[in-house]
Amino acid sequence: MKSRLLLLALLFPFSVCATSIDALKAFVQHTQTARAQFRQMVLDKKMATVQEASGTMEFARPGKFRWLYERPYQQTIVGDGVKLWLYDPDLKQVTVKKLDQAIGGSPAALLAGKNEIEKYFDLKDIGKRGTLEWLEATPKGQDSSFELVRMGFNGDMLEVMELRDHFGQTTIIKFSALERNPKLAPDVFRFTPPKGADVIGE
Repeated sequence: MKSRLLLLALLFPFSVCATSIDALKAFVQHTQTARAQFRQMVLDKKMATVQEASGTMEFARPGKFRWLYERPYQQTIVGDGVKLWLYDPDLKQVTVKKLDQAIGGSPAALLAGKNEIEKYFDLKDIGKRGTLEWLEATPKGQDSSFELVRMGFNGDMLEVMELRDHFGQTTIIKFSALERNPKLAPDVFRFTPPKGADVIGE
């Protein structure tokens, strides 16, 4: 099953901060746009790898992002500020939702959402593991598809996100070639359903 994570998210250089919570808040305050490559792994309850994928992502806060899966399959997720578009070229299918309903308490809201992190998440600094300082974000709402999100920082950079869902699966996203506040063309966050694609939703 293809994983459709918004994330959107997602991720980048911060000013030096005392804790991982400070780093996240500094990121939200100072990073308006970002670009990165990512590798994604999905693990089952026994922590065995069941899926791997890679691609690129870009975002402009608040609420605009493009998440492009390139391998092993193609899939595009776009937030245009009003709607969320998910396009699966293999199925020739586009799913569309209202953006505010889709990302409010999702992991994407941690990075690409409005500056309202603590409205949707309880934040906890959980200390050092390996070379990274870790933060844990627990959604306050009962309708979130994730049980918790962990974020690992190396100095002033976010390197890893771990997302655990209610079915016991863990999704690990590792970022590379991170670029903070690049100039992004407006059409990066526009999406027009391809001719012949089925459109489902609002």
